[in-house]
Amino acid sequence: MQFHQHGYVSGNPRVKAAEGTGIGRPAELPDEMDVLIVGSGPAGMITAAALGAFPFINTRIVERRVGRLEIGQADGIQARSVETFQAFGFAERIITEAYRITATVFWKPDPADHTRITRAARAPDDTTGISEFPHLIVNQARVLDYFAEVMANSPARIRPDYGWELRTLKIEDHGDFPVAVTLVGTHGAQTGVERVVRAKYVVGADGAHSAVRESIGAKHSSIHANHAWGVMDVLAVTDFPDIRAKCAIQSGDGGNILLIPREGGSLFRMYVDLGEVPEDGSHTVRSTSIETIIAKANKILHPYTLDVRSVAWTSVYEVGHRLTDRFDDVPLELLGTRLPRVFITGDACHTHSAKAGQGMNVSMQDGFNLAWKIAHVLAGRSPASLLATYSAERQVIAKNLIDFDLEWSKLMAMRPEDMADATELEDFYVRTFEFPAGFMTQYQPSMITAPATHQELATGFPLGKRFKSAPVVRVADANPVQLGHHHRADGRWRIYAFADEPAIGEQSALSEWAHWLSHSPESPLLKYTPPEGDSDAVFDVKLITQQDFEGVELGQVPEVFMPRTGPFGLIDYELVYATDPSRDIFEARGISRSGAVVVVRPDQYVANVLPLSDTAGLAAFFAPIMLAHG
Repeated sequence: MQFHQHGYVSGNPRVKAAEGTGIGRPAELPDEMDVLIVGSGPAGMITAAALGAFPFINTRIVERRVGRLEIGQADGIQARSVETFQAFGFAERIITEAYRITATVFWKPDPADHTRITRAARAPDDTTGISEFPHLIVNQARVLDYFAEVMANSPARIRPDYGWELRTLKIEDHGDFPVAVTLVGTHGAQTGVERVVRAKYVVGADGAHSAVRESIGAKHSSIHANHAWGVMDVLAVTDFPDIRAKCAIQSGDGGNILLIPREGGSLFRMYVDLGEVPEDGSHTVRSTSIETIIAKANKILHPYTLDVRSVAWTSVYEVGHRLTDRFDDVPLELLGTRLPRVFITGDACHTHSAKAGQGMNVSMQDGFNLAWKIAHVLAGRSPASLLATYSAERQVIAKNLIDFDLEWSKLMAMRPEDMADATELEDFYVRTFEFPAGFMTQYQPSMITAPATHQELATGFPLGKRFKSAPVVRVADANPVQLGHHHRADGRWRIYAFADEPAIGEQSALSEWAHWLSHSPESPLLKYTPPEGDSDAVFDVKLITQQDFEGVELGQVPEVFMPRTGPFGLIDYELVYATDPSRDIFEARGISRSGAVVVVRPDQYVANVLPLSDTAGLAAFFAPIMLAHG
């Protein structure tokens, strides 16, 4: 963690110095702002947290609630989300307080007596080592707390404006702030008070009943499974032996349960099968009492018993899948003719069953995808055409998610005797693990993701997929680190230079590439970094050598990998890495011994793979994405 570049810091290094709009930030909503985020759920909060790194962008986030969320419905945190938390600086802390899922236990009817359940199988949560981060369970409210802390400690000092609900939204075709939003107060002295504020861009993160979605006329299609589940977070005494393990429980005649242990050592969640819902039975099933849910759970668990002592939260829901036809305000028939001003994220544009643990996770990736694009456009780094890639990328991902979740929720509701194979449920769970873990996302070629022309140079970094970290050794201090963990949510592009075989300091493809990056007028560093900014303000350039750290002399490292930054011109020593002898990153990630350049987007997805010799290709890739400084 670096924090002394601008002078000695004796306090909490996570609290950044206020800048721009963070200096004297007014408590009251202004009449005009650059970005208005509606809703403080996971999608809204990650968007605000990411924009907090850009203090000269005036960002506000409004929420109809009177304060922080206290009891969150979502609780599953997939490994991809924990990777994202690392970028925001709180992965280690949330791991400490969370429950960690390492396996799923499958219970089925006892072949000798179908009225009883018995343990049938145990499937490891990750058999492939797909991530160094774990699969967690933690209250959504705590996730939001961490993002709120990042926002409040950012240079922009962003805090939610509670007690405001969006009533109407209108996009005008003139002025610097063309989106007019009518807000109404929801509590205290501002109850019923209307405010009209104007913004350059609006992000609708306002849930399944999104007023922003309705305002832009996006079409919300639905698929209902006509199957209901009761869900409860409880403290209980039970003789069920796997109460502290994630379990998929199929009974002979009582239905099914998905059991999720919660953080804290005692709390657990049960999704209890309430069966099919008649065409006119929605109102009745939604009024199912907690006593009925508990009784149903006991029937499924037989011969074990469940004595519930305290109920923290309960709800009843019908399985439903909804997908919006577009994730911004540009009608499908007008694609390519104008650019978006309003975006929708999270439940506002896709909803699905809760049992695959996808809602919060996918919603956060929506916000992470969108935030850097808005920031780059408002900061003058990129053309506004960049914003069209948000809906194009994320709508496809949401469609894939719903297709997966339809199959998973169908299997979770089936009786064992209706399955084609006795192990169908656990086989599907293991076979599709990469999808719910968050790692099947692969963005297609676009202005920000190149085609896989040179994929053979780095087969372990597939184009369009998230940058998969690997261990390396930092040369300056011989510390072993995970390379990907230094990718912060700061809006910068990453350029990883994997060296060819000659030693550092010798003439090589790497040395020629580094010289071009430092001196050529076509270099992205020179062309797109503002002259008043540090040389690493827009691009974070790192070197990974094939030699171990003892074979690298820092004095021979090209200057582009040891930039001088900040008011004192201090050298950054954390950009030069060597191969970890215990696990060679070149072998682990299929990187050519002739070297390679791997370009990674600000949201951690691989954007391009190029040979060190193809400097023209690197320049051409960034040409439509970036704007040259004035």
